[in-house]
Amino acid sequence: MAAHAAADAAEDALFGAGARGDEVPEEAWNPRSRDGRIRAALAGLEAEREAAEREQAAKAEGFRERQRAGQRTGCSPVSAAVALAEEKLARVTAAQQARIDDWQARNAASLAETGRPLRNPPRRPASEHCRVKEAAAGVEKARARAGAAEQRAAEKEKNRKGPGPVRNITDPDSRLMPVRGGGFIQGYNTQNMTSEDELIIATELTDDPVDMAWFEPMLARAEKAAALIEAHRPAADPGRDPAEEEQAGSGIGMALADAGYCSETNLTCPGPDRLIAVGKHRDLEKAARGQDTGEDQDRGGAAVQAMRERLKTDDGIKAYRQRGHIAETPHGHIKHNMGIRQLSVRGKAKASAEWTFICAVHNLFKAITTGHLTTQALAALVG
Repeated sequence: MAAHAAADAAEDALFGAGARGDEVPEEAWNPRSRDGRIRAALAGLEAEREAAEREQAAKAEGFRERQRAGQRTGCSPVSAAVALAEEKLARVTAAQQARIDDWQARNAASLAETGRPLRNPPRRPASEHCRVKEAAAGVEKARARAGAAEQRAAEKEKNRKGPGPVRNITDPDSRLMPVRGGGFIQGYNTQNMTSEDELIIATELTDDPVDMAWFEPMLARAEKAAALIEAHRPAADPGRDPAEEEQAGSGIGMALADAGYCSETNLTCPGPDRLIAVGKHRDLEKAARGQDTGEDQDRGGAAVQAMRERLKTDDGIKAYRQRGHIAETPHGHIKHNMGIRQLSVRGKAKASAEWTFICAVHNLFKAITTGHLTTQALAALVG
């Protein structure tokens, strides 16, 4: 108690007496800095818009390069489909007109030399050639496709429930995150890798509402954590089943992830065996019972197709059923048992530190209640 009192006194001298530590910083509430925060938020939104436009332009240029190289291109990007179709029309028209011009030049030379015209004159202008007509039809199709995309975007904007791209000027690092059941919440997205005994062995607080890009880096962190756990694992218990002892020291046997992480990259990246859902859980259960409608059978690449078939097997679906309990139980414990439903600080750095601390406390609770951490060990750890 004396040591804690001394620490409190030192912190009061450093930060000021009476402060709790979660006060809103002055720059977030002071009205004199409001215009600067608004300008910074608008600049961030403009930067994101420009980045999205550059990404679309890069996709269109990549399509052009594959097209010029004679590679398979697939469907052209919607944002550039009209321009690409017009480029093709101009190219085909120019090629056909060059053939006509070449014949006319050779015909004029023949008339001048022999007085006789060449055989097989062009029977129609370049615009009437079958390939030019086909390219012109492609332009109309691309324009219709672009118009339909604009109409869908306008309809989506009209029916949008959220406010659209926004920034919070009291916590610019946070983002609007969709929540289950509809609606949005201002906050962050947590990425957790949870062990079978419900310990959070890797975590990251992100401002990305999409999970897909985080599977590979979080899996790598989980592997490092598993290696660290294995390196510090106590000596084998003579009374323990050898099979259980071997399984406990085998690292990550299988990673389970929901459909938000499903991609060819995540299914084929280095790491342990994994099961990633290719759709909603209820649809996976129907497919495993032979009630698959077949609507999504052609979606995805080879790895997604293979995973779809694997999840139809008894072993696959039984293993995946464990994901919900393993992944969601820690969240339920943190929200309902620990009573933590929101973060108390602003800024990604501080929020990340608070979330990491929350996960550490959860792990201590779980370790104590399961007998992994004794009271003596906890006292030694705190000391």
